[in-house]
Amino acid sequence: MSERIFVCYPRCTTCKKAEKWLSDKGIAAKVRDIKEDNPTEKELRQWHKKSALPLKRFFNTSGLKYKELSLKDKLPSMSEEEQYKLLATDGMLVKRPILVDGDKVLVGFKEQEWQDALS
Repeated sequence: MSERIFVCYPRCTTCKKAEKWLSDKGIAAKVRDIKEDNPTEKELRQWHKKSALPLKRFFNTSGLKYKELSLKDKLPSMSEEEQYKLLATDGMLVKRPILVDGDKVLVGFKEQEWQDALS
């Protein structure tokens, strides 16, 4: 079985909530700081494919970096290729937390969604 990875930003309150939820459920995962160890383009491609989510869901749309770069206006005209490359440049652009568990990839913390996926 592949290792379960919890990709988060330690100062993010949603990440803290998700981490506590995992801990309360006794679900172990290797914690990875998204700012220190940004997902690679290859990882992002794999996770995106496994998640079955639109690629836009991988962007931290409420982040400062997202707003600074005016991505709300730019994303629609960017190719997937360009979006992957951009996401791989800075962990602060990536939506978090991300839980990678074998073939399951959960992006952002919604308790019910995680409950359903992990039970």
